[in-house]
Parts: sequence; structure tokens; C-alpha cells
Amino acid sequence: MRAVVLDRTGEPEVLSLAGLADPRPRAGEVVIDVHATALNFADLLQRRGSYGTPTTLPAVLGIECSGTILEIGPDVADWAVGDRVCALVAGGAYAERVCAPATQLLPVPPIVDLVDAAALPEAACTVWSNLLDISGLCAAEVLLVHGGAGGIGTFAIQTARALNARVFATAGSADKLERCVALGAERAISYRTEDFVAVVKKETGGRGADVILDNMGASYLPRNIDALAPDGRIAMIGLQSGRDGQIPLGKMMGKRGSLFTTSLRDRPLAAKARIVSGVRRALWPHVAAGRISPVIDRMFPLDRMSDAHRYMEEGRHVGKIVVRMKD
Repeated sequence: MRAVVLDRTGEPEVLSLAGLADPRPRAGEVVIDVHATALNFADLLQRRGSYGTPTTLPAVLGIECSGTILEIGPDVADWAVGDRVCALVAGGAYAERVCAPATQLLPVPPIVDLVDAAALPEAACTVWSNLLDISGLCAAEVLLVHGGAGGIGTFAIQTARALNARVFATAGSADKLERCVALGAERAISYRTEDFVAVVKKETGGRGADVILDNMGASYLPRNIDALAPDGRIAMIGLQSGRDGQIPLGKMMGKRGSLFTTSLRDRPLAAKARIVSGVRRALWPHVAAGRISPVIDRMFPLDRMSDAHRYMEEGRHVGKIVVRMKD
């Protein structure tokens, strides 16, 4: 099979196309004939050598994909060869074949194109685990999404609207702000020219946001706490603005606020299985009905993976960047 291999860390050109042996499924696994994969910020960090968990090299990156089941290993039930699926994996999705735990598969609804489905698993799992499972977002509550135009942000906005929650989103350009509103944000806030704390407070009658989904980390933490409503929850999923911050505990306690820091890729199999099950139960009916759709900015062929990484690093994309295995 063809695969994109990382044999040393560095700039995008360290990614190279190679021929590797096809994978074979172990107990509880299936082999997917991959039609597409999607890029995630974790991929860039791994390539640069700055991801929190060290990556053993050489490695095939990629944590989500879509395709059809090619082979089924022992102890797998409820799936058949030929099924259209998308999957969350721990790595290896930059390849024409990948092994995936059967518990981390999701069926691709008829309404969704099989290639487009590659953009769903990681965002869906991140959003369900942080907004529904951990933060308990409910109808009529207020959600603030930072990075609303990103892959996770676009999915989170649609999820909030599907749940009948109010949603506000930050973004950096006029085009991204417009896209956030088109996806369902009640108000898109420019982090370049506006104070999101002031805007959220004004739009909620001074109350603030019940849940904040934050990909920025340290530098945003004090303002996130200012924007938080009583009994509010902050789910921190990224550290793009810094890893070390100070928490004004008195202010947090005064609001009875909660701060959760989470990751997805390094969770154990049982935890990922529970998350995927939650996604299938709570979010997949909305995907099947078209209320939540994959948002794709651009597609690249497999032999242009380096270009796909460069494009993602420019930060101009809205939604996901997808890489096709098949022409």
C-alpha cells in the first residue's frame, strides 16, 4: 500500500510517500480500505516534534479516516466487509489501508459522501466528549466557541444549534466570521478587533457563557473566566497560546466555575469506545438528518500531503482539510 511516512521531524517536506506492507487485523479490529483522511493540528505538532506525547519514528500519522471495510479480524460483530465507515484511530490514517478497533467505527450515513466523511470522526468525538459528556451543554444554554471556523469549531457550532443552545464564536477574518454565522452562530466575534468578554456579556444580558470550548490555553484563561456565567464550564482542548497560566481561584469560586483540560488521541481504548458510542447515540442522528455536516475547505491527493500541511499552517482554512487516497 502507499502511505505517507514521517521518518524525521521538521518542516512539511519531511513527509514522504512510501510503499509499506498492508496491515492485518488483530482480534477486535478491522482493516479499512481508506478513501480519505483529514488533517488535525495534532498532526502538525507530531511532524514538528512538539506534540506532548513523543512519536516513535518512522511513523504514519493521521487519526481519522473514511472508507470501506476490507477485512474483519476475530471477535468483531455487527460489521461486514464492504460497510461504509469512518473511524477514529491512534495513527496510521495517512495510508491506503489502516487497522481500526471495531469499537471506534461509525457508519457513514447515505446522505454523506464517503470522502467527505473523513472530516467527521475526530471533530465529532472531541465535541461530544467536551460539550455533552464533560460540560453537559443543554438546550437554551450559551456556548462560546473559540476558533469557530476550524474543524472542531464548525462541528461545535452545528452541534449547539442542533441541541437548541445559543452559540457565539470567535474568528479572525471577515470570511471566517461570516461562515460561523452561516453555520448557526448567533454572533461571530472578531478576536482581532473585539473583546469577546464584552460581546458575550452584552448579548446575554450580563450573564455570560455557560460553556466555553477553548483551543487557545494560557493567554485566554483569565478572559474566559471573566466571560463565564455562574456555574459555567470551560473545556480546554488546546494550548495554542501557551501552556502555563495562572487561575484566579477566588473569581472561579465566586462563579462556581469548572475548568476541564482534555485530550483525545492518548485516551485508552475503552475510553475511546465509550466516546464513539456516545457520538453514535447523541450526534449521529443529526448527521444522518443533515443538521450537522462535514465542513471541508480543500482537498489534496495523497502525494501532496506536504502541500496540505503547508496550507493548514497558513491558517486560512475553514473547517477541515481532506486528503484523498484515490484519484
